[in-house]
Amino acid sequence: MATKEETYNEAIEKLRLIVADIEKGELDVDVLSDKVKEASRLIKLCKEKLFKADEEVKKVLEDLE
Repeated sequence: MATKEETYNEAIEKLRLIVADIEKGELDVDVLSDKVKEASRLIKLCKEKLFKADEEVKKVLEDLE
């Protein structure tokens, strides 16, 4: 069964938690590496969602003209 992709808001909240964990400076190197990889994945997801939303808005606005 495929896993559900996070919403934009879920991804942002996960990023906030990762940043908070990193800022504490108490993470083990292996955990830090995993957190950075997860943050990278979440950032990519957010960028894709923002790009898609931007394209959809542009199309709607073009259709109105």
